[in-house]
Amino acid sequence: MRRVMLLVAYDGTNYCGWQVQPNGRTIEGELNLALSELFGREIAVTGASRTDAGVHSYGNVAVFDVDTRMPAEKISYALNQRLPEDIVVQLSKEVAANFHPRHQKSKKTYEYRVLNREFRDPNRRIDTYFYYRNLNIEAMQRAAEYLVGEHDFKSFCSIKAQVETTVRKIYTLTIERQGDIIVIRIAGNGFLYNMVRIIAGTLLQVGSGERKPEEMSGILEALDREMAGPTAPACGLTMIGIEFE
Repeated sequence: MRRVMLLVAYDGTNYCGWQVQPNGRTIEGELNLALSELFGREIAVTGASRTDAGVHSYGNVAVFDVDTRMPAEKISYALNQRLPEDIVVQLSKEVAANFHPRHQKSKKTYEYRVLNREFRDPNRRIDTYFYYRNLNIEAMQRAAEYLVGEHDFKSFCSIKAQVETTVRKIYTLTIERQGDIIVIRIAGNGFLYNMVRIIAGTLLQVGSGERKPEEMSGILEALDREMAGPTAPACGLTMIGIEFE
């Protein structure tokens, strides 16, 4: 038996998230179906990040075990012939038998993209969140700096989350304007349920003048979800990649 790792890119628009659900198509479900068809037996993958409905990825990581003579690096080619066009395996390779994508120490990077202009752009409706109000990028960056480091992010976590601890570490959090697109880029050792989208929603309030950058400190200390801003829509969020130690 061999353990194979997949690097998976996808457009999450038409899916109910990563994790298999009883009523709805998911990324994990499509991978399981294609792998089971390819190898002629039931196979289930284990993913590194359970992205929400509508969230995209350039490189989520999944592993599965299989007994096959097919070279691991060729599995990606065979899978892509069976997967829908909005899911593409970028890489497949054999890894150690004890490699688990959720238990390894890692750095995860996400980007939240905001289309900031007067009118919508129909060609960017899938991968950005349209926000017409003028945004102060400098104020957003000042607010972001309060979140860098290890903190209890309970205020930036959905109340639905079931976790042992809400402490996480953010390595970098930057805001950059690229033409009409504002990119909020965040890297950390892990993220709570809806954490990146809540941070993005709160930073947008700062950028529009509804909040002051200094309020971020009090939001963190409150440990209260109601103190932070709204959860920004899923369409603007993309997982950029995962780096394992």
